[in-house]
Amino acid sequence: MKKDIHPTYYSDAKISCACGAVFTIGSTAKEISVEICSQCHPFYTGKEKLVDTAGRVDRFKKIKELQKKTSQVRKGKAVKKARSAKKKLEKEKERIQQEIKGNDILKAKPAPKKSSKPSKASAKSKKPAK
Repeated sequence: MKKDIHPTYYSDAKISCACGAVFTIGSTAKEISVEICSQCHPFYTGKEKLVDTAGRVDRFKKIKELQKKTSQVRKGKAVKKARSAKKKLEKEKERIQQEIKGNDILKAKPAPKKSSKPSKASAKSKKPAK
């Protein structure tokens, strides 16, 4: 076995739990603190217990409150859809008015006369197929 590569082993290492229980075991760390142990774990005790690791419950409640506040300020999808439908309708009305104005201008100008001579494309289409 190589020397000076292994960590120091403490045979009297103390494990302290959040519930207050203290155990003495062998470990490479002198002191260890844990959040839950066999004396307070619901599986071993049969009691239901809420374990709040790093304030997760408080964080969850805070997020829910923020969601509630923002939902009161925000507008729903129905309002947004109605607004977009109204904008589309206004654009369509504008487009129709532009078409009407364009047609008025075209009606004011005389229509170009059609020539009496048949075009080359129509002459080719009248030839019989072989």
